[in-house]
Parts: sequence; structure tokens; C-alpha cells
Amino acid sequence: MDSAWIIFFVIFIILLWQKHEEILVVIRKHLRKKRGKKNMTALIEKYIGKECLIYTCTSSSQITGIIKSCNEGWLEVENQNGQCDLVNCEYITRIREYPRNKNGKKKSIITD
Repeated sequence: MDSAWIIFFVIFIILLWQKHEEILVVIRKHLRKKRGKKNMTALIEKYIGKECLIYTCTSSSQITGIIKSCNEGWLEVENQNGQCDLVNCEYITRIREYPRNKNGKKKSIITD
């Protein structure tokens, strides 16, 4: 009889945790809509034509390249090989210019 209560309690905790994750997803969607895409594109416009580091929330990835344009929530980035990548602005967490030393050369080690 005691093991049945323990199993019931464990199942209850798992279901409660899953519901918690669903609530967080709804809150994130609401905040994304509230923030809007126009604000992000207006902020990105000052980086067009500059070499930047772009951090995204998907698996802690980082993209380095020259920002070409920002249209309808998508960012076009040209990498060193001349290929263009498209990045969804909703997944961007941080953008900054590529750091340079006092002589204007690129820094070889980037620390955050």
C-alpha cells in the first residue's frame, strides 16, 4: 500500500513539472509578441555593413560575419567564405561588433 502512494506522488510531480514547462512556453510567446520584431530590426540596422558576433539561443551557437540586411524578422549574414546565412531574429540573444585591439587588428582571443 505504501509503494502505491509513492508511485502516485512521483507521477503527480512529473505531471506538475510538465504543466510548468507549458506555462513557461506561453509566457515566452506572449513576451515575444509584446516586444515585437520592429524593435529588433531597428536595433540591428546600426550594425549593417559591420563585422559582428551574433549569439543565438539555439545550442549556444555563435555566428561571425558581416551583416548585410535585416528584413521581416530575418538577418542576412555573410561569413568569411562569402556565403550568406539567414538567422531568425527571434533566436538572437546578443549582437556585438567584432572586438579589435588598439591597432585595429582583430583580437585572436575573445572573452565574454
